Amino acid sequence: MLANFMIGLREGLEAALVIGIIVAYLKKQNRMSDARKVLWGVAAAILVAVLSGLVLSALVADAEAGTNQIIGASASVLAVIFVTWMIFWMARHSRSLPSQMHAKLADVSSTLALIAIGFFAVVREGIETSIFLWSSTNAAGQGSVSIIGAVLGLATSAGIGYAIYRGSLRLNLRTFFSITSGFLILVSAGILAYAVKELEELGWLPFLQATTYDVSSVVTEGSPLEIFLKSTLSFNAAPTQLQTLVWLAYALPVAYLYYRRPSKK
Repeated sequence: MLANFMIGLREGLEAALVIGIIVAYLKKQNRMSDARKVLWGVAAAILVAVLSGLVLSALVADAEAGTNQIIGASASVLAVIFVTWMIFWMARHSRSLPSQMHAKLADVSSTLALIAIGFFAVVREGIETSIFLWSSTNAAGQGSVSIIGAVLGLATSAGIGYAIYRGSLRLNLRTFFSITSGFLILVSAGILAYAVKELEELGWLPFLQATTYDVSSVVTEGSPLEIFLKSTLSFNAAPTQLQTLVWLAYALPVAYLYYRRPSKK
């Protein structure tokens, strides 16, 4: 639940900041009627994102034995690729994002174009978030409880975004994104290891199958500690060598590349 809360908080706040930039600019230009049109596009993007998650769930639910594991593993790998790309994209373009959005809005007045700006500003990230949340929920194995965490995270991000827009809250976004990016890297590593586990169960990856370590006697299945670790980091108490290798091969270089970037105010 905590992992999905943090995912919803992080991804939701990014979307809220983009929407805030658009609405604040249009308000400054006395174009609030255009702002409402942009919000129609945002609403359509949210609907598409929710539908993508529901379609993915339906595909897995109706799939034959083995096929659902292939779909789950593929979706997990895709989710990790999306989130990794998003983390670095946001770090690189966050400073220029307001000017980019203002340039798009400057000469746009048609209803369809304004709706499209709102839609495309959110839909990509919305679909990414939907797939990532689905993969995180599967890896944690907590079903609806994890979804509640995501909803709470998104609601919190909406409140924070609105407070920033109104000027009643000042938030160090660089620190926020730095901390949450580190958390998402750990979650992504766990999801990638979960994808490997799914393929191992199909017999597709028959090598490096010895157990790296086994702490199941300490982190017992169903215990509060096991539930917490599994729901936050997709923790496995007895991973194979291949799962451990994949976890390290992703987490260490990605974290290094992200945090070695030059520090900017």
